[in-house]
Amino acid sequence: MSQVKANDTVKVHYTGKLKATGQVFDTSSDREPLEAQLGQGMLIPGFENGLIDMKVNEKKTIEIPKEEAYGEVMEELFHKVDRTQLPQEVQPEVGMGLISQNPDGTERQLRVAEVQEDHIVVDANHPLAGQDLVFELELVGIN
Repeated sequence: MSQVKANDTVKVHYTGKLKATGQVFDTSSDREPLEAQLGQGMLIPGFENGLIDMKVNEKKTIEIPKEEAYGEVMEELFHKVDRTQLPQEVQPEVGMGLISQNPDGTERQLRVAEVQEDHIVVDANHPLAGQDLVFELELVGIN
């Protein structure tokens, strides 16, 4: 029986949880399995490494430290934004998601980390930065 190796394209069902609380942050259980080619940078390193050597229909649970997931929270990705720069209709609240347009036209997702009378502080870190993760994996195919 074949096993997953580097650069294979795999189909996998997964459930991702925060290690600290067990809270589910994503799952494929109610949709098609994730299909991705390994070695292309599409998956976090710990997830990809956890798939190596799995066989079709095999299930396992892996723990991924934050360093192999979305990394540490980086303070330099917190930015103060004057409230006059926000659209008038936006009433910022802590935790609210915002989208900023970069000079090159690409978009960046931000999260409101702090709200003050004259400014807000936005966080450009990935929402799962600083978190150790647990994934339940079920390999359903190797192409």
